[in-house]
This record gives sequence, C-alpha cells and structure tokens, in this order.
Amino acid sequence: MAINHTKENPIIVGLDIGTTKIACIVSQRDQYGKLKILALGKAPSLGVTHGEVRNIKHTTDAIIAAIADAEKQCGYKINVVYVGIAGQHIASTQSRGIYTLPIANEEITREHIKIMLDEMHRLALNPGERIIHVLPQEFTIDNMHGIKDPIGMCGSRLEANFHIITGKITAAQNIKNCVERANAQMLGLILEPLASSASVLHEEEMEAGVVLVDIGGGTTDVAIFKDGIIRHTAVIPFAGNIITSDIMDGCKMLRNQAEKLKVQFGSALPNEMHENEIVSIPGIAGHNKKEISMRTLASIINARMEEIFAQVYFEIKSSGYANQLNAGIVITGGGSQLKHLKQMVEFTTGLSTRVGYPTSFLASSNRDELKNPMYATGLGLVLEGFKQYNSFDETEKMKFYPELFEPITTEPKTVEVVLEEEPEMPTTKEDIEKPLPSRRGNILKEMAVAFENWFKDDRVNGDFEK
Repeated sequence: MAINHTKENPIIVGLDIGTTKIACIVSQRDQYGKLKILALGKAPSLGVTHGEVRNIKHTTDAIIAAIADAEKQCGYKINVVYVGIAGQHIASTQSRGIYTLPIANEEITREHIKIMLDEMHRLALNPGERIIHVLPQEFTIDNMHGIKDPIGMCGSRLEANFHIITGKITAAQNIKNCVERANAQMLGLILEPLASSASVLHEEEMEAGVVLVDIGGGTTDVAIFKDGIIRHTAVIPFAGNIITSDIMDGCKMLRNQAEKLKVQFGSALPNEMHENEIVSIPGIAGHNKKEISMRTLASIINARMEEIFAQVYFEIKSSGYANQLNAGIVITGGGSQLKHLKQMVEFTTGLSTRVGYPTSFLASSNRDELKNPMYATGLGLVLEGFKQYNSFDETEKMKFYPELFEPITTEPKTVEVVLEEEPEMPTTKEDIEKPLPSRRGNILKEMAVAFENWFKDDRVNGDFEK
C-alpha cells in the first residue's frame, strides 16, 4: 500500500480504548477530502471497566495488539495517536470569561481567543480533577450578543460563555501510561461523546437541536447540541455489558452465550417477539440443553434499556433544552444495533430517533465493516485529530511531521562479499590447532597430518602416568 505522510496530508491515528474492544484506526485524506482508512487494528479489551482503566497490564497488552494489527495492515510504524476518554468521572460546567483588548476598537484575532481559553484552563477545580476541554459557546463584543465567531470583528471588550469538561487526573494519567507503555505518544485526549458526535451528526441536526446517545460496552455517552454549539455532556455508567450480565443471570447461562443471544436475537420490545419463538442453547458442563423464549429475552433487555433511557431523558431535562430538540435523538455505538431500539426510544422519550452510521465522510473505497456504529468513536477521534492538526501553526506541524511515521519495511541493503584467499595446508600439530576462519583444503590430508603428529607424541608411545 502506497502511503505518503506529508505536512500537507498527514496520517492521523485514532485509538478507541473501549470497555469491550480496543480499535486503532489509521487514516489519511484522499484527493476529494474524504477519509481514507488505511488500517483498522482490533483487540479485545480486558482491562477497562465502565470506560476507565482498571488494569494497566491488560490494557497495555490490548493496545499493543491493536497497534501491531494496524501496523501490519498499513506498513507504517505508529508512534502518535489521538485517544478518547469516558467514564462516570466526567463532568461538565458552564463558565463566563471577560477580556479587555489592549487597544480600544482593535481587531479581534485568534491570539485574543487563545488568551481567554488559557484563562479558563486556570480555573479552580476540586482536588484530583483536571480540565479536558474548554469549548467556546457564544461571544459578546461590546454588548453585541450571540456571536459565534468573533475573529476579524472590532471591539474593546470581549466576553464569552464556555462549556468546560472535567475529569479525574488519575483516569487521564492511567490512559497516558498505557499508551506510553505501548511505545506510542498521546497527541490529544478527546472526550468520546464529542468524537462520536463528529462522526455521526450532521450540521443541520446540531443547528436544529439534537441529542447524541452513544451506547458502548461500559458507558452510555450523551451530548446535546443546539444552534451548532454543544450545550450539555454526560456519561451514564450503564451500557451493553450490563445487559449481557442481566441475560446471564436471568437465564442462568455463560457470559459468552448471553452475549451471542443479545447480538443475534436481542430486541428492545418484548411485544414484537412471538411467544412461541424459542432458542435452544447447550447446557453448562454437560447439563441438559436450555430453551429460552425470545419474548423473555426481550423483556430482560427492555427493562435495562428503559432504565438507561430514563437517565438519558433526565440529562435532557437537566440541560434545559428538552423543548428545543427539533432533530430529536441520534443513537450510535455497538448497543444501537439492538432490534426495535429506535421504536423503544421514541416510545420512552417522545422524540424522533434515528440510528447514526459514520458514513458521510468516508471514501467509497473503504470496506463496509467501518460503516458500523460501533466504530463511531474511533472514526470521530480521527476527525477530531485532523481538526486539531489543521489548527496547528507551522512550528507545531513540524513537530508532527515527518519523523513520527516511518515505514516498517525498508529496501534490502546490498552487502559486498569478499572471498578470502585459500589458506595453506597445515604441516605441524601446532598449525592444525590454530583456529582458522575458513579452511577449504582437503580434509583427509589434514586428518592424516594430525594423526601422524599425534602418534609421535610421547604420551602415546610412552607411559601415560609419567
């Protein structure tokens, strides 16, 4: 595969450290600006619970396996990645900043905005917390309100509302430690709901008002947008894995059996399943086969999904935008593939719902596997990585390019071989005992000389005990 990492068209890697899987996605833009996926490395995730790293070694091993899989596909050494973060520790708050320009009626530049962002990063937080994102919402210039992009406008006083996302320092540090132990560098730590939003939401939806619900393995991530601006974020610590546990306990079976049942036959609406639909599964350790009613299975799933979306609706009400979501709800992630989930969400929340597939920005040459909602976060990390890279100045881009991506395979070197001259034949015992790097003489002659000298030795012809 011909890949050319350049400053104008860099290679960007997203690393999705999920509860059930680790996905490493390597990408580059094609000539039409679409995302061309060069590699998709995958590995089971065994050290992450509810979106947080709980076992450094297991998580590191999974990251190494996913990166190695991606490197094998694209032929490039992966040294830098953009990583997602989630978990119940994630929180958000609103803050307002004020900045007085040094010169009255001066043109507002990107540097002025950066000063305000840096000031927000110095806000006092609870012990053990850190700021993950500072997201500008709306600006005010000299009492002129509702400005989304103030750059280029003139004024004396600049005010702004900021959406600030925080998380635990230890959670972020554990992710960084795992990535570095896998011999990679973390270029950016991105909130997973923001990444998923970038890959499945349309600009019209974010303008009209929309709720993104990303149902993963360990967490359900929520992000609310209105007027093109993020208004609220939350992480709910229940998702696909707890549904699997419910099936395992309710039907008395192994976890892998419960997971297969959920994926192949799971439904969020019991009334859509016929009472006489039965699936038979092998018994545990030689026990008799077990028959499970599809309606019973759907009832177990429905109870947990209703609980999850009751919390989602609580977050919608808490945001204050419940009556302004004209585009309704978009569900994505691996859990969005449950049958009849769209209908159940509409019944529960009263909002129109669709399943979000990450397809609009992908090149047509990519394989269909990538268009699954389970890769929404990983592809979103790539999109956010391109966005951050484009915001770099030339100095920052030079740090990124070109040393951080080198081909794994190189052209074979030409080695000049010089043949040594034929050594002289040994004539004495001492000559034979000398180490020779290369002897091409007649081995029989060498042996004859050796035996002749050996028989002349006094220890052979005389007394050995002298």
